[in-house]
Amino acid sequence: MKLIAVDLQKALLCDELYSRDALLKNVVRLIETARINDVEVIYVQHDAGKGSGFSQGDEGFEIDDAVKPEGEEKVFVKTINSCFGNKEFAEYLQQSGEKELMIVGLQTEFCVDATIKSAFERGYKVVVPMGTNSTFDNDYLKAADAIKYCNEWIWRGVFAECVSLEEAVQRLKKK
Repeated sequence: MKLIAVDLQKALLCDELYSRDALLKNVVRLIETARINDVEVIYVQHDAGKGSGFSQGDEGFEIDDAVKPEGEEKVFVKTINSCFGNKEFAEYLQQSGEKELMIVGLQTEFCVDATIKSAFERGYKVVVPMGTNSTFDNDYLKAADAIKYCNEWIWRGVFAECVSLEEAVQRLKKK
């Protein structure tokens, strides 16, 4: 298993993010558990393009200090929603031979959703721990509804296995 941390960047981990503190607490727990149990943690950052305030060189582009990579942990940059849009990321996973991915991060209905579906299409078994993805309210959906819709309806049993945080921790300990 590999733990994929999607877009845990300063610009997104702001006060407006739904359940920000709980998300950070849960993700930190999974990252720490993965590290202790020799499960590789891979980070992916979104680059929205020059002038966006969310691009390489911008403060908001940086991975948040609470969850930042350590040592030789891999970091990939993407310019589209799916992490698999980064060819080096896709090749790295393929070459590793690993077929199970635990995916956490932001934003639920955008980059996390696209990455989960892309992983599924490539034959990966995807695990999504509850309480480890989040988003913002928008003109069409409240954040809580978007999260529930993806985790409990769209992904569950089709694209991913959605599990409790405790179950996710136990799975990382077994790897």
